[in-house]
Amino acid sequence: MSPSTDLRENREFASEIKFLVTPAIAEQIRDWARGRLLPDPNASDKSGDGYQITSLYFDTEQFDVFHRQGSFGRSKYRIRRYGKNGIVFLERKLKTRGLLAKRRSIIKLDELARLAGAEPERGWPGFWFHRRFLARNLGPVCQISYHRTARVAMTRYGPIRLTLDENLRALRAGGLCFGEDAGTLLSQDSIILELKFRYEMPVLFKYLAEEFALNPQRISKYRLAAAALGLAAVPGSDEPTSNKPNRSLCLIS
Repeated sequence: MSPSTDLRENREFASEIKFLVTPAIAEQIRDWARGRLLPDPNASDKSGDGYQITSLYFDTEQFDVFHRQGSFGRSKYRIRRYGKNGIVFLERKLKTRGLLAKRRSIIKLDELARLAGAEPERGWPGFWFHRRFLARNLGPVCQISYHRTARVAMTRYGPIRLTLDENLRALRAGGLCFGEDAGTLLSQDSIILELKFRYEMPVLFKYLAEEFALNPQRISKYRLAAAALGLAAVPGSDEPTSNKPNRSLCLIS
């Protein structure tokens, strides 16, 4: 919920609503948000409220996360990097009763190799992530990158956040590393709008939804990417699947 590079390990449960909008509508919403919300204090681009995100997503060999099988349907594990930063965040997103909570820890980029070990190292900030990584038999599946515009505000119920994610690209994972190639562009016609808040939807966001006739949609960047790359097929489709999670190390940083 708080700014993207917040170092707190745990974040409280919050609501997250997603929408798909056209580039034209996204530009109008961006202007709307800039007139009413503050820029994310961690923004780094020339606009003052944007930054680049790259994440590695993990799944089992049977793609249980993709297919939302059992407890795999309630949690996602990923490693997130902002820009070309030399630090990364180990993250778990957990969904319970329609609310999302996040646990994350910070490590140095060159520490990713520790996740290839057979035993998690106690005392290391990534111990909890590595332990679950092994217990759930996860491996890196794909890399997803995009540019995010983020605007924030504080209300009496806590922080609220509006983000617009565009230029969404996906690349098959080459191992426990971040690839230099941006990958395949997933869509030129749709931009993902996310509204995050605690408790009830704030009045400001209700006005936004009404003004732009927004309709919530169930959107997963990971599922979009895995399907587009031919790694897993959406149930009911005839698309082939290929490759298993790549648990190897690679030299690309």
